[in-house]
Amino acid sequence: MMALVAIIMGLLLFQSSFAEEDDAFVLTQDTFENEVGHDRGVLIKFYAPWCGHCKKLVPEYEKLAATFKKTKSVLIAKVDCDADKSICSKYGVSVYPTIKWFPQGSLEPMLYEGAKTAEALVGFVNMKGGTNVKIATTPSDVVPLTLFNFDKIVLDKTKHVLVEFYAPWCKHCKAFAPTYEKVATAFKPEEDVVIASIDGDMYKDVTTKYEITSYPKLKLFRKSNKAGEVYEGARNLDDIVSYINEKCGTNRDGQGRLTSKAGIVASLDKLVKKFVNAGDNDKKAIYSQLEEEVEDLEGSDARYGKLYLKLAKNCMEKGKEYAKNEVQRLERMLEKSINPTKTDEFTLKKNILSLFA
Repeated sequence: MMALVAIIMGLLLFQSSFAEEDDAFVLTQDTFENEVGHDRGVLIKFYAPWCGHCKKLVPEYEKLAATFKKTKSVLIAKVDCDADKSICSKYGVSVYPTIKWFPQGSLEPMLYEGAKTAEALVGFVNMKGGTNVKIATTPSDVVPLTLFNFDKIVLDKTKHVLVEFYAPWCKHCKAFAPTYEKVATAFKPEEDVVIASIDGDMYKDVTTKYEITSYPKLKLFRKSNKAGEVYEGARNLDDIVSYINEKCGTNRDGQGRLTSKAGIVASLDKLVKKFVNAGDNDKKAIYSQLEEEVEDLEGSDARYGKLYLKLAKNCMEKGKEYAKNEVQRLERMLEKSINPTKTDEFTLKKNILSLFA
């Protein structure tokens, strides 16, 4: 019996600590008067854990709390009205969420009636608290989608588009966000691949249309299939990158670097082998055959085909050792710190030249 009680108490403690993981200070009946009405202004969110509107506010309020975390003259706090009904009753809270500002040295609050966005809340606290704090924003490679740009971006038949359907209150979505950002960064150099996301809770018409019933959900809209196909794999970086490579014909790793397969055009393999094994007099004839094959290529293969021709010509003009020596030089260059564009350029050249070495 004692063991069971201990387990239950442990679970309760775990839930309590988990609920307080964000930067908003948790006020209770025991702590309220110690923190409010003294030497700093306090913004308080009165909420209920089951309230849908409260859940939607969570990410915005977390941004607000993180923004003022190191500001000593302001406290961003919250009260669970299910757990501390007496506080909420005392301050006339009857709907959730309710946000109130308690000025420095006062227990007479002012009701916040502005927009429930981090930007608006930060502006309000700055005005009331006499502060000048700005939200720190992190650049993202994930393209944000709305009802207004969804079709234009996702249904573009010149692009492969991976879409994450998420909800702001979804814990799994929050946990997945850093991984998805890495996916977007990895494919940023690919002009015909877009990594995007949409708030499914806000744009329910879109989620209904695409039969999204849980979050997060990934759906790939390839150039050839704009109905979309659900990603069923694991939500880790390597698996998602491999999936995109397989479905979209790309060759990236989780760091965004081109793999050893990048630039290789399988249909040219036989001619390249003939070219490598041919004598100097026969190479010109095989080169002409390569030119004819390249003319029939499309898309990225056509671009790579032109590089094949350029390098084959260099091999004829610069002799047998050219390919081997150039591959070694490129490998040395790739070991240095160079910009991503040059890295791609050198990797493609190295991969194709390796066939001629």
